[in-house]
Amino acid sequence: MNDSSHVSFQAGLERCVTALKSGGVIAYPTEAVYGFGCDPHDRDAFERLFALKQRPSTQGVLLIGADFEQLRPYIDMDALPAEALQRVRDSWPGPHTWILPRASGVPAWITGGHEGIALRMTAHEPAAALCRAFGAALVSTSANRHGTPPARDAEGVRAAFGDRLDAVLDAPIGDASRPTSIRDAVTGAIIRA
Repeated sequence: MNDSSHVSFQAGLERCVTALKSGGVIAYPTEAVYGFGCDPHDRDAFERLFALKQRPSTQGVLLIGADFEQLRPYIDMDALPAEALQRVRDSWPGPHTWILPRASGVPAWITGGHEGIALRMTAHEPAAALCRAFGAALVSTSANRHGTPPARDAEGVRAAFGDRLDAVLDAPIGDASRPTSIRDAVTGAIIRA
């Protein structure tokens, strides 16, 4: 397997982390689909990601992390009732995205100007391994152009986006049949079933 599209998982992970740390946009497997990712604090990378998706940046994105400590800096813990925090913690890691009160230092471009922030502690090992290797939470938004079906494998991502991505983590997606649910942690409202 000398074909560069079939590198080992570890080599792919290292390539993705290098790309992320140098302002790149990558694609990686999540619970149900491939996702685009970048460093959430790198505005240039964020804008490149939205240009790839052809999606208005006012919609915001969610962030994934491998553990709660990677997500905690994005949450206004003082505005989060204890029972809501417990509900969130009980569901993680897992395919549950929660809208949480946003910490004051979170860049507005992440949330698209919304008051809350969408976060998920992923249980999908390739995505969690990527967050651990990067050492922080990552942007996670479906790997597709706005309004088209998301890619479900590395080949589909490469076919659609080619060299406009800085790296692709080639690993299987999870067994979820649809993107994760999104709920408001404070009110319990279902945003996406």
